[in-house]
Amino acid sequence: MTANEPLVLALPKGRILDELRPVLDGVGIVPEPAFDDPSSRLLKFDTNVPNLSIIRVRSFDVATFVAFGAAHLGIAGNDVLMEFDYPEIYAPVDLNIGYCRIAVAEPAELVAGDDPSRWSHIRVATKYPNITRKHFARRGVQAECIKLNGAMELAPGMGLCRRIVDLVSSGRTLKENGLVEVETVAEVTSRLIVNRAALKTRSEEVGGWVSRFQEAAHRAA
Repeated sequence: MTANEPLVLALPKGRILDELRPVLDGVGIVPEPAFDDPSSRLLKFDTNVPNLSIIRVRSFDVATFVAFGAAHLGIAGNDVLMEFDYPEIYAPVDLNIGYCRIAVAEPAELVAGDDPSRWSHIRVATKYPNITRKHFARRGVQAECIKLNGAMELAPGMGLCRRIVDLVSSGRTLKENGLVEVETVAEVTSRLIVNRAALKTRSEEVGGWVSRFQEAAHRAA
């Protein structure tokens, strides 16, 4: 990470990009046309800002690229930030987009006879083992976590576990797979994140972008 290299902004792939575009417009960042081309396999894009490029990676990887200095700034859900808890990352701006929640869910047939306050040990499938363990440890519950990266809803029906901890937006996927939310672990929104070292060594540039994103988030609120 040198002072004269272009700044890199890491953005997550997926549906969140639809909510991100007005934010980018609000701070004056316009990606090259290939960014909006669904047939393009490019992962790095130029922008209208001469010294700024964009990379598009998986949501969990945004935090890693920023933490290790491969990207100077990024946009990530606070679910990712809580799971990895990188000390190298500073998250100064809540963009108030990407609203969802991390929730505990179980098969509908379990709900009537279940009382989460009486749990002492549970086995769950999740892509958030650190968040899950910390959440239940605060209540004195031992959580055995089975790490999955997708298709979490299959786990109870396949006998892998009885419960899952997953990211939930509308709840439709849970319902269609016979699952019911029984507990909210955390509310989630997308945040602007920055590499702490970059903020110190390139404070004018990086700090300037932090201010722009703060202003855009305030206008949109």
